[in-house]
Amino acid sequence: MAHHKINKNSQTNPDTGFGAQASQMGGRFINKDGSFNLRKEGYPLHKQVRIYSFMLAVSSWKFILLIVGFFILTNLFFTSLYLMAGHDELQGIIATNTWDRVTEIYFFSTQTFTTVGYGRINPVGHFANVISSFESMSGFMFFAVLTGVLFGRFARPKAYIAFSEQAIISPYKDGLGLMFRMAPYKTHHHLTNAQVTVSVVLNDLDSNKPEFKFYQLNLERNRIDTFTMNWTVVHPINKESPLLHFIKEDFERSDFELFVLVSGFDQVFSNTVMQRTSYTFRELVWGAKFQPMYHESADGNTTILELHKLNAMEKVELPQQVLA
Repeated sequence: MAHHKINKNSQTNPDTGFGAQASQMGGRFINKDGSFNLRKEGYPLHKQVRIYSFMLAVSSWKFILLIVGFFILTNLFFTSLYLMAGHDELQGIIATNTWDRVTEIYFFSTQTFTTVGYGRINPVGHFANVISSFESMSGFMFFAVLTGVLFGRFARPKAYIAFSEQAIISPYKDGLGLMFRMAPYKTHHHLTNAQVTVSVVLNDLDSNKPEFKFYQLNLERNRIDTFTMNWTVVHPINKESPLLHFIKEDFERSDFELFVLVSGFDQVFSNTVMQRTSYTFRELVWGAKFQPMYHESADGNTTILELHKLNAMEKVELPQQVLA
């Protein structure tokens, strides 16, 4: 079966920010979670990374591991200092063997670091007093910084939007449409004046030198006043679409990747929020349509949005005359 070229009536978009050498980029451009598939090199790490920004952006489980790991390592460090000072610098140790003494001193360190200070073990020597004073100072500084980071993580505006795992090619009006679905999944978070921008990157293998070209796609609707339920975003594959006459093999042949950017005003945060995602040709279902995902409640007073049906779809036949 013959392959189809990119529709020459489509205008490329040079303002994506991916540069003029996009043909040299590897893998997908944007990850499913919205992060950019990019690693920066050639500059000192301490200039690339800002600890506060990193702690705000890192995932929750990594954040917890970092905090717990830092707490344990810090107390092991101070425990080693107390051991270097000698057991006679601390009063109240009741352990009779080496391991139990080490564990007692470690937990004394944690009590000093958190300023709990139960009081059974206390420093009596000059060296131990100096160590404990620096440890208590380090402890309240640590928890002061941790409080700020925790507040920043909880208060940071975020768009709680779930996207369908796959995009689909489906019948649309008298032709075809490229579609995906999304919905806000937090109970009290709804967007007003929500807008979506969708772009596609295609590898133009028919040019003299294969290169990626970017196109901003026209949408059936690119904004809605209130984004409270599911929203199926539709790109009509018409005479202006770069995907005109594409068959299933053309999407893979051109390394198809769809970029999605959603933004809107969240009344809970009282701020504008945004979220990104992407779909590659591997995440594209050919010949399908989404199933309804909301219904009326039994008493008829409420609309029920079934978030577990966000990815629910069924196979459909595509009109053959459109594929010709």
